[in-house]
Amino acid sequence: MRQAIGETAEASSKTIGFVVWRATQILAAREDVKDIEVPSQRTLYRLFDKLAVGTHATGSATTRRSANARPAGPFGEVPACAPGEWMQIDSTPLDVLVRLDEGIAEKVELTAMIDLATRSLTAAVLRPTTKAADASALLARSITPEMMRPGWSDALRMSRSVLPHRRLMSLDERLEHAAARPVIVPDTIVCDHGKVFISNNFRASCRYLGISLQPTHKASPFEKGAIEKTLGSVATLFAQFVAGYTGRSVDRRGRGLEDGPLWSLPELQGLLDEWIVIWQNRPHDALRDPDSPKRAFTPNEKYATLLESCGYVPAPFSGEDYVELLPERWQAINAYGIRINHGTYDDVELTPLRRQHSGVTEKKGLWEIHYDPYDVSRVWVRDRRSEPARWITVFWKHLHRVGVPFGEMAWDHAREQVPGGTEEQIADAAADLLRRTHDGPAQLKGRAAKRSRRVAARTRATASDRPVPDPTTAEAVQDDQADTESAKVIPLGLFDPLANPWRRP
Repeated sequence: MRQAIGETAEASSKTIGFVVWRATQILAAREDVKDIEVPSQRTLYRLFDKLAVGTHATGSATTRRSANARPAGPFGEVPACAPGEWMQIDSTPLDVLVRLDEGIAEKVELTAMIDLATRSLTAAVLRPTTKAADASALLARSITPEMMRPGWSDALRMSRSVLPHRRLMSLDERLEHAAARPVIVPDTIVCDHGKVFISNNFRASCRYLGISLQPTHKASPFEKGAIEKTLGSVATLFAQFVAGYTGRSVDRRGRGLEDGPLWSLPELQGLLDEWIVIWQNRPHDALRDPDSPKRAFTPNEKYATLLESCGYVPAPFSGEDYVELLPERWQAINAYGIRINHGTYDDVELTPLRRQHSGVTEKKGLWEIHYDPYDVSRVWVRDRRSEPARWITVFWKHLHRVGVPFGEMAWDHAREQVPGGTEEQIADAAADLLRRTHDGPAQLKGRAAKRSRRVAARTRATASDRPVPDPTTAEAVQDDQADTESAKVIPLGLFDPLANPWRRP
């Protein structure tokens, strides 16, 4: 019976009757046991009830696997004595529908990071699909003050909180108009083996900021229980109060949620940021005074207490740091420029670098290139041969064909619509995709049309915080005004990461 119960650890959940049957089969297969009288079924059921205690043999498969992965000995923990000493990061679907462009209603993913010493939610990001660049953005938001926004209550200002605002202002001028959320620089981050957190981009971002990355054992969510519990608190204390809440499973979901009032992704992100500031002023059960166990501190009170012994060192974040946190790849610079994912990028500044050795022998002379997965309009090339090393912004060759920045998702979907097509045809297909979805669902029919609207909606949702470039060129103006005098050409108003993009008005 114990062997039959042990076989259920990684298998799908079955009934008690199956486990009892399996136990009899194991007994019958043993050669050293012959002519044994099998007890009655009721006796075997009582035996199962005694041996299966705590194993979840017939319960949830995820709970059974988690219980089976726990160590046999007593639990231990590493104490966190300073803000940022130990932090945990994780990603999970948020049980809320958001309204994307063209009326598409979809759930989003929440990626958050928590500090163990103070239980502070240092940053949280909502995306339709979490990428490695989003996890890197969490690092930047954690070391950047949360600025007050229009409509927020003055009670959420850092100057009106328990945080020592005046003393911190003498060290970091960025805190003048900051909200009551502490700025914490991570020292060690604990994560699971999700592809976002073990990606080369996130590891490189941690190395650049001097952060140690500590992955947990596989199938051991209890090793980062603080962030798991906090994400559950986000669901109970925030998500269920938001319009479009779906519940954690299908059997808890209401009807007609897609037809009701839903927040857009930027609006929901703003509401979550405001709620995090409120979370910082809420007593936390894990922050209790040892001398007075009945008193629970808030994360801000705990941070202010530890600040007296640990101090504060500001970590300025520039535009070049933003480019450093983007995903990287190593490629050669050819005569036609750089080709990434069937897209060609070229610029005059690449002329002395074409078909040249980068000087990095470990990468066989290839050049370091960083790109934004949410905006394929440009890439950045690091020129290590100049003193000091600099970033070269290289634009997409066919940027004038598309009116708005779009990411890898829209580009890959456009490639599927034009199999074997040229780069110009794919660019036109991507522009046509965004245009057709903007015109309304009446022009799109079928499953492929529904997927096209979803891709365009997700693309616009992730690029909603970027300025829209003006695709007008001299050639287009001459075509539209052939019988009139030429109009003044307006330059492209593109997003410039080197202009300190993390500064929020």
